[in-house]
Amino acid sequence: MSSVVTGLECSVCGARISISTPLSWRCPNASTKDRHHVLRFVSDVRPFRPGADENPFLAYRHWLAVDAFGESIGLTEDARIRITTDLNTAIAGVGGVGFHRTPLQRADELSDSLRFSANGGIWVKDETRNVAGSHKARHLMTEMIHLLMAEEAGVAPWSSPAQRPPLAIASCGNAAIAASTIAAAVSWPIAVHVPVAAAHEVVSTLQSLNADIRVCPRVDTDPAGDPCVYRFREVVKSGAIPFGVQGTENAWCLDGGRTIGWEIMEQMDNQVDRIFIQVGGGAFASCVASSMKSVGVHPKLHAVQTEGCAPLSRAWDLALASGGARNAGPRWSSCMWPWESEPHSLADGILDDETYDWIGVLDGMADTGGSPVVAAEMSVVASHRMANELTGIHVSPTGSAGLAGLLEIRENIDDDERVVVVFSGIQR
Repeated sequence: MSSVVTGLECSVCGARISISTPLSWRCPNASTKDRHHVLRFVSDVRPFRPGADENPFLAYRHWLAVDAFGESIGLTEDARIRITTDLNTAIAGVGGVGFHRTPLQRADELSDSLRFSANGGIWVKDETRNVAGSHKARHLMTEMIHLLMAEEAGVAPWSSPAQRPPLAIASCGNAAIAASTIAAAVSWPIAVHVPVAAAHEVVSTLQSLNADIRVCPRVDTDPAGDPCVYRFREVVKSGAIPFGVQGTENAWCLDGGRTIGWEIMEQMDNQVDRIFIQVGGGAFASCVASSMKSVGVHPKLHAVQTEGCAPLSRAWDLALASGGARNAGPRWSSCMWPWESEPHSLADGILDDETYDWIGVLDGMADTGGSPVVAAEMSVVASHRMANELTGIHVSPTGSAGLAGLLEIRENIDDDERVVVVFSGIQR
């Protein structure tokens, strides 16, 4: 069976790109003066019949754009499977674990503490057991598969591994570790741009993975926004490959992230009423929305941010007031811009100044009758405590922030509802 994905299209200007285009990271109309573009994958509608493989990148490969890319550039099915399998084996060799379907179970004590009925409750998807301890690696996996397929088919701009340009990412933690783990698995050099306040544990892990760590203080001449992103963009402009988790910088991160949504729907037999997803840059929630739409299920999607940094909720309100939350891409400048005040929260991994992938998140919430949730800091603190005490999962405050959104609107949720939260980001 061939892939269902047929190409890429910009959600802002409508530009189209063939699925066979190598290194198709950004909309061709994006520029240094106009960053307000993001690509999405265009797919045929087809019944969802995943494979039985424990590796999600093989089980769902017919729904992944990267498999369609490999097929379109002449790689055989055996070659595409081999590239994915060998990469996963190499990742396991570096990080101790390769990609596999992560656990999803009803959290009985947590459900009881929040007074859900026996028919309803909270199901926790445990991504702390994933590569590098979070969902971030799922986004990066398809970026690397794309690169390796382009290299093997001879359509990459370099002719041998020795001539590979460096990878680059801007991240304060989990994404940086995930990217560096995958890069180390194939001996690909990577420059990691981190904030001044990056945790010692994160920096130490990056050093053990031989990453080129670049600390990025705020510079007076920078516009509003994340200085790590600005330094990252500078090295990409000089020839580095964007290897991060913002769809605006590399659309292929929006491919692999969809595997988590497909897993949830398959493991829950599509019986889900609501999903709460913590949002920083927005790629995670955008991917979950896309995966749900592709299999024709519509649980309410709630995107959770903290009161210390909530540009997505502001964009939702502005979009509703200016024509609707769906298809708001052409209204980017009037709906989404960097958070003006200094972001702050215990959940420091979702304090992105701007929700880069906001369009897909708004579409997903509009399609499902969901909504954004701004969690009070006391809910962020409480969710972290409850997550660790009542589930036994050693998740970080960022990784449990989706639960904070549930706490915030618990009184509006029926006791019989089946709710999913994702714990992603191991406590280091």
